[in-house]
Amino acid sequence: MKKYALITGASGGIGAATAFKLAHEGWNLYLHYYRNETNILELIEKLKVFNIELIPICADLTTEEGIHQVCNSVLNLNAIVYSSGVAPYGLFTDLSEQTIDDMLQLHVKSPLIIVQKLLPKLMKYPESSIVLISSIWGQTGSACEVMYSTVKGAQISFMKAISKEIARSGTRVNCVAPGAVKTNMLNGFSEEELDVLESEIPIGRLAEPKEIADVISFLLSKDSSYITGQVIGVNGGWYT
Repeated sequence: MKKYALITGASGGIGAATAFKLAHEGWNLYLHYYRNETNILELIEKLKVFNIELIPICADLTTEEGIHQVCNSVLNLNAIVYSSGVAPYGLFTDLSEQTIDDMLQLHVKSPLIIVQKLLPKLMKYPESSIVLISSIWGQTGSACEVMYSTVKGAQISFMKAISKEIARSGTRVNCVAPGAVKTNMLNGFSEEELDVLESEIPIGRLAEPKEIADVISFLLSKDSSYITGQVIGVNGGWYT
């Protein structure tokens, strides 16, 4: 039987790594993106070697129209990986109301509505799975990333609640909470700042996107069939 997964934010570091991992395992993929069309086209070209279905979806998930565009583009579905996100850095008092609204829409309302609208498709199958990419800051909070910490914490609360509500349906819901990962989110940090960051992590280095993708793949597989409602930290021992 063909398997279909929706990956939001597929043009980003974690999203693209997840697409490679799932493609290698034979998943057919809906690849959501917004601004990074070049990245998504390059990704699709690289994934063609796996002989799977690749369906790009361009949508702005900070808008109502974008959310519904994603939902309306999906037919068969066995899994959702919600990997969309941005992380503005700075004092909370300096954030504009528009930034706050956009963060709430992208990180909270969008995954809630996408899951709500697509659950009937997932529940057609005896087993299906949802993975939300939260963050270490959703678990413990971070100064200068107050809004990001808030919305990532909300994702964790949503996951814990919805996983209980739908557990008997056969659809599992979990969160992956990465620490510091080598993606574009760290582009604003200097080499010196990254060195300090690495020194704070017990393992002593940043995560590779593939290491996050491996955990996502596990949570979508039958090997994790008794795991739901959990936050899996992938942070090198930075937060335990």
